[in-house]
Amino acid sequence: MVNLAQSWAEAYCAEHAEVSPQIRGGGSGVGLAALCNGKVEIATSSRKMKPKELELAKKNTGKEPKEFIVGRDALAIYIHKDNPLATISIPDLAEIYGEDGKITRWEEVGDPNAPHASGEIVRISRQNNSGTFAYFGEAVLGKGREYKQGAIAQSGSADVVSLVSKTPSAIGYSGMGYFEAGQVKMIPVSKKKGEPGIEPSLVTTLDGTYPISRPLYIYTLGEPTGPLAEFIQWVLGPEGQKIVEARGYVPNAIPAEKGAAESKVPEVNAADVKAPEPTPPNTESTTPAVAP
Repeated sequence: MVNLAQSWAEAYCAEHAEVSPQIRGGGSGVGLAALCNGKVEIATSSRKMKPKELELAKKNTGKEPKEFIVGRDALAIYIHKDNPLATISIPDLAEIYGEDGKITRWEEVGDPNAPHASGEIVRISRQNNSGTFAYFGEAVLGKGREYKQGAIAQSGSADVVSLVSKTPSAIGYSGMGYFEAGQVKMIPVSKKKGEPGIEPSLVTTLDGTYPISRPLYIYTLGEPTGPLAEFIQWVLGPEGQKIVEARGYVPNAIPAEKGAAESKVPEVNAADVKAPEPTPPNTESTTPAVAP
């Protein structure tokens, strides 16, 4: 989320010269830890605050963190552009990435009669201080299951996609906004083996049909006031939400005509969607802490 926060800051400061945000990256855990210690006024995060973090913030600062959902993200599954695989299931992903997972070769993925790449699967992952790493583990591997050792860890979302594009036998996970046509394939994902896969998109992320999607958060210490409240209101408003979409994420609501063009469904509003609220074990390496 560091790129998203930087884009917000640049656009907001162009209209409000009196405000000068300072943005630092390092991961959801880094930003939330700084918030819990009262060192920043805003922490952006790609995962929900844990109960122990909420308790620590109140203990250290006397204030309860206030949560704002500022958009949503779909974690896409990327494979090399020449890989003929057409879809993949959550159980197969769990067996590829999970500890003691049984799938190590492309020939073992999905329907054995469908086209596959051949050879050993090269797993591309995020670093373990990444909220993306944590969320993928929670949503795909399940609670209590660790990652299989031996994956190639990348520090950023774009790095994952770049490495997959250069590695014919690779698979990786990253935000759908990092898709580069002609460089990689972003394949549909099904909840169960044998079911039709769902492509990540604006509509499927908001309506919850794409199985690997999540809210994106801003946290403040207590109810924001003054310039801080004005900034968050702007982020949640039309201008801030346009930037969410421009950065490849999903805004809290999409126009009816855009939803209809994409999937022929009526307008979907995030307020009406019950989204999963994971509490994964780790944090996001590209998520900033923002201190106006």
